[in-house]
Amino acid sequence: MHNLRANIVQTLKGFRARKSRTFLTMLGIIIGVAGVIIIVSLGAGAQQLIVGQVSRFGSNIIAVSPGKSNENGPPASVLGVRITTLTTHDVQALKDTGSVPHATYFAPLVRGSATVIAGKESLDTQFSATNGEYPLVQNTPISEGRFFSIDEGATGAQVVVLGSDVRTALFGTDEALGKIIKVTRTDGTQTTSVLLHVIGVAAPQGTVFFQNQDDQIYMPLVVGQRQLLGINYLEYLRVKVDDVAYIDQTIADMENVLRREHNIRNAPEGDDFSVRSTAELIKVLSGITDGLRMFLGVMASVALVVGGIGIMNIMLVTVTERTREIGLRKAIGATGERIRNQFLLEAILLTVTGGIVGIIIGIFISFLITVGVRYAGYDWAFIISPTAVGLALGVSVATGVVFGLYPAIKASKLNPIEALRKE
Repeated sequence: MHNLRANIVQTLKGFRARKSRTFLTMLGIIIGVAGVIIIVSLGAGAQQLIVGQVSRFGSNIIAVSPGKSNENGPPASVLGVRITTLTTHDVQALKDTGSVPHATYFAPLVRGSATVIAGKESLDTQFSATNGEYPLVQNTPISEGRFFSIDEGATGAQVVVLGSDVRTALFGTDEALGKIIKVTRTDGTQTTSVLLHVIGVAAPQGTVFFQNQDDQIYMPLVVGQRQLLGINYLEYLRVKVDDVAYIDQTIADMENVLRREHNIRNAPEGDDFSVRSTAELIKVLSGITDGLRMFLGVMASVALVVGGIGIMNIMLVTVTERTREIGLRKAIGATGERIRNQFLLEAILLTVTGGIVGIIIGIFISFLITVGVRYAGYDWAFIISPTAVGLALGVSVATGVVFGLYPAIKASKLNPIEALRKE
């Protein structure tokens, strides 16, 4: 114990005497450990954000998307590929056949961007075109007026419900209900416009699934789909189930109806749609974030390897510089084991110190990122995994042992006579 304490004191004195070299030697370890801490923290925060966002849809919601997807991946439509296989005829078939008894409400949806004009005020925003069942599926609260009815949605009435941010931007403190707004959309060289009657304002909802729900407007599906977008297909469909216990049965029932409507004979390989519950969606998204986090963690760990190589190089230089010192210590009785332990201890102290500094920096940067993301309006959690901290510190020690062992052994095997002769 006394020898260990003496070795530590001697090592720390050496670090103070070579401050610049010591810092540069530790830099790779600091960057690597900080990177691992930041990536693990951001990955955990992002995963919790995604799960929280999806969970806000409700545990009894089923999402239908056009395009087939594998078991662990998203459908192609989510990745921006335009697929036209899901239509309002499919929605009607699901509702009319009686083959999906536990599905209570259906909300088809298409989205787009448009410019909204009211008097002298204008605003670029997003629109969601859906039906009158949408607020029953999404639990959309209304603060002023009302949402359009099922009949208004089916007939394509020229009505609109404003998000709270859009209402404030267009009308300020003035009355919004009963006003007429112009919604204009430009697609290439073609511009289409519709005049809509404001019948309601949605209550503030914040950001849900990375979209500001208050910075958008809601209109009947026919208006957005045909008059603004000029399409006859759906982007996706959300279905509310009367009881969570019937989620799996309802998914199977819906798949059977859609396969019949689409004349699919080789199911499930030939499916041109994807039916998933909220729980399945959370599982898929969590798998994606886990994979991304692991990949980025491996990339950050490369810095630890680079830092370890730097430590080995510096320790080899140190052994060369201190050859006479090693020879003198051996001449007065120091064993090769003690010389080896001295240099190995120096390497370990370098990596452990760098690891601790890296952990502190990683936690601090993760906190700053959390503050910034929360300021942007997202419910981001500041998560620091004790396992990740312990693992980062353990890897630091292992790096010191692995990359410090060779220089330490080389120092312990020096011949004292030859070492003393070296200038």
